[in-house]
Amino acid sequence: MADEISRLRRILTQYRNVAVVGLSANWYRPSYFAAKYLLDHRYNVIPVNPAYPEVLGRRSYPNLPSVPEPVDVVDIFRRPEEVPALVDDAIAIGAKVVWMQIGVVHEEAAARAREAGLEVVMDRCMKIEYGRFFGGLNWMGVNTRVISSKRPSHVPF
Repeated sequence: MADEISRLRRILTQYRNVAVVGLSANWYRPSYFAAKYLLDHRYNVIPVNPAYPEVLGRRSYPNLPSVPEPVDVVDIFRRPEEVPALVDDAIAIGAKVVWMQIGVVHEEAAARAREAGLEVVMDRCMKIEYGRFFGGLNWMGVNTRVISSKRPSHVPF
């Protein structure tokens, strides 16, 4: 558990360019809420969704290979059956991390990503994990039993 906490803290601190695959332009969707939170916490959010030309004031791309800038984290808000192709794209573009949101788990694709040198996070939300480790969970958060009344000695931003 402690190793996983350290790994997630390091990922959230080290990697800033996040391609959010399946980012919706609808404010009430979890992908929109999470991406807005990441933007508010100084992440570079890159929308990836062919349905929209723009989300959150940022150009949206139809797929990962069309993103013209470096991507550190591929944050997946898609169904598990779509994950293998997205992992292939993440490998091809040189991403560092494949992050599958809550409810998204694909063990075979995760193994392929790890074999290619990518880190993998499954069944977790970047917004929740950031709030859990660096402060920011509020009445809309969850009780993870990791939160302490003591602020971490190093808040990345």
